[in-house]
Amino acid sequence: MKLSAFDYHLPPELIAQAPAPQREQSRLLVLNRDNRQLEHTIFDRIGAYLPPNSLLVLNNTKVIPARLSGRKSQTSGKLELLLVHRADFSDTWEVMVKGKVKAGTRFHIKNKLGGEFLSQTTSGHWLVKFQYAGDWESLLEELGQVPLPPYIKGARFDDKQRYQTVYAILPGAVAAPTAGLHFTQDLLERLQNMGIELAWVTLHVGPGTFAPVKVENIADHKMGAEFYFIPLKAQEQIKQAKQAGRKIITVGTTATRTLESAADETGMITQPEGWTNIFIYPGYCFRLIDGMITNFHLPASTPLIMTCALAGRPIIMQAYQEAIKRRYRFYSYGDAMLIL
Repeated sequence: MKLSAFDYHLPPELIAQAPAPQREQSRLLVLNRDNRQLEHTIFDRIGAYLPPNSLLVLNNTKVIPARLSGRKSQTSGKLELLLVHRADFSDTWEVMVKGKVKAGTRFHIKNKLGGEFLSQTTSGHWLVKFQYAGDWESLLEELGQVPLPPYIKGARFDDKQRYQTVYAILPGAVAAPTAGLHFTQDLLERLQNMGIELAWVTLHVGPGTFAPVKVENIADHKMGAEFYFIPLKAQEQIKQAKQAGRKIITVGTTATRTLESAADETGMITQPEGWTNIFIYPGYCFRLIDGMITNFHLPASTPLIMTCALAGRPIIMQAYQEAIKRRYRFYSYGDAMLIL
């Protein structure tokens, strides 16, 4: 299938530059695959649309302040680093870098954090060895910035709090699982009181999720690998829901990729932990999930292509045109869609 089939025109003013004043007051487009109907509501009312007694699977990764600005030690030239992931639980990280570097280039960040570029990886990233005194997490909080997507122009004072789900607990992501940004603790509790069960999985969102597709034949696209983990409790919840015929609804494309990476062809979880580069596009046979909550994605992006695999390209593109017509807000800080 051609990449151009997933392109669309979005008026720039519909790209959300800030979150909704209250998380749960974002708009919600409900797409029913059975009757191809679209309904418009607000996210706070999502409980009225979720299947009774369904299992809601959420990604509890936490965004780290992964963007670092520094200077080369030899020339004082500016550098910008984006942490991708830690290598082997050491002080060596895989990073993306803006600025010209080579193996052996040293740098410093406000004289509190230093490092050296070691070698380039096959993905085009760099391995960097950091040197510092004190606690790494504290330094990162002090020196790092929230790695907002490039289409959000300008940082806000509350980005560290709003570009984070209310249930984020395990640090490691360089981008938020944005479908979860609409939930509040109160809304989650109300859903549980309605009989909706919650399960928590982890996928540390990395560049693989948002890297652009650069090939016209989408089957040739290679996703970057990201680490995921499904704890024993969640494994049992998923198994019981499947056996009972209850619906499994994922919150976001990252939770979806986690479950689909872990399951075999029969829907049994056989790989609950590891690195995944699964790319889901039309023709894929879903193994575990029955529906998904998701935001409105960039044209010709892997998350958009995944939603087309779940609901079908024609109905998704129809839903996007309807969302544009009704002036929905798009991308990370934007509104949401529930696919049933």
